[in-house]
Amino acid sequence: MYSKAQTNIVRVDERALRVLRNVLGELEIHVEHCADHLSAAKKLAHHSFEAVGASRLRSSTLQLYAESRPDSMGKQRIKANYRRRVLKLPDLDHCKLAVLNSLGSPASRRVYDYAIDQFIAWYCSEPRLAFNRIVVVRYRMHLESRGLAANTINQQLAAVRRLAHEAADSGLLSPELAAGISRVKGVKQLGFRSGNWLSAEQSSEVLKHAYGDSLRAKRDYAMLAILFGCGLRRSELVGLELDEVQMRQAHWAVVDLIGKGGHIRTVPIPEWVKAALDQWTAAAGVREGRIFRAVARTGKVWGKGISQNVVWYVVKTCCERAGLEHIAPHDLRRTCAKLCHSNGGELEQIQFLLGHASVQTTERYLGCKQNLGHPVNDLFNLRTDRQPQEMKFESGAVKGPPSVEMASCQGIECCHGGPEHDQPA
Repeated sequence: MYSKAQTNIVRVDERALRVLRNVLGELEIHVEHCADHLSAAKKLAHHSFEAVGASRLRSSTLQLYAESRPDSMGKQRIKANYRRRVLKLPDLDHCKLAVLNSLGSPASRRVYDYAIDQFIAWYCSEPRLAFNRIVVVRYRMHLESRGLAANTINQQLAAVRRLAHEAADSGLLSPELAAGISRVKGVKQLGFRSGNWLSAEQSSEVLKHAYGDSLRAKRDYAMLAILFGCGLRRSELVGLELDEVQMRQAHWAVVDLIGKGGHIRTVPIPEWVKAALDQWTAAAGVREGRIFRAVARTGKVWGKGISQNVVWYVVKTCCERAGLEHIAPHDLRRTCAKLCHSNGGELEQIQFLLGHASVQTTERYLGCKQNLGHPVNDLFNLRTDRQPQEMKFESGAVKGPPSVEMASCQGIECCHGGPEHDQPA
């Protein structure tokens, strides 16, 4: 009927009994000190909790053994209300590895790794009482005090929420605390940052300064042609392989390109871009694998590919030669979308070209919400360089301009790219 759980020999004093109660309490075994076996058996027979029997071996020692009743004999056992609140550095490292292993994209793992390291460094900088909602709110206030952008703060808070969920799933944090952390709101983004675009003349200047007869110049020219003409991301450009360039509907295209988030799309290749690719592959002898390879200072092609830092260096160097500063590879992607739209391209086709899941993202790339090329406040001009007396004196001889001069509406590009009859009168 009863099963012996463990046997211990302890001294008969209050300290030993307290230690025993603490140890068995962690094992969810209720402890009560009894004088002999008969009293312990009576306790077990009339009550639904476990007991510890005692038998005197010597004058100074007792033999204690724990006996537990089967679950079917009594009521359901109530577990101790034990909630984990504090996470130490080993626990945080374990949860961090769990978060990184759950992510499939290398870029996401890199971003979450940096964000979690930033939070752990802040969390361990001074003693914290618990890993709860109040601590995460204080961390959000810390990020706001650093003057970071709303997207950056929300991205780091998303990594902290993911860390709390993994800690709760691993049993290192109570589910109530993890649910409280998930309710921490992000920072609202009021408006959108203006992107950077290049005009057609500036793009031609960049390609002109990148053109050359050396092997590295041919590679750089082909890379810039892909960025300008196809609007690829730098990660997609680095992973582009030769067998992905195929003929579709009598036109060259990058077929089944796996982009951001695992989205698959087909990107058409213009003829001048295909000519630049053929010039580079013929000179470098690329027959399979990745198209773009590293080029040594001696002009020798080596390796099986390039890193994204090479794309950054090529774009920065060629743009600085053309007199353009602070140009990123993603700005060339925006430039491709802007040139397609300004030459009559449809918004839906541009969305397919860039691989956006939402058309609103494509509109931000194009700047459709605000036309900075022909802003509306350029439609009038307030003349304040003359005094009223001088204007009255000259009005008899020469008819001067009115106080408010309306500019001509011809040549103004509508914000949505519509026809001329849609423009404001």
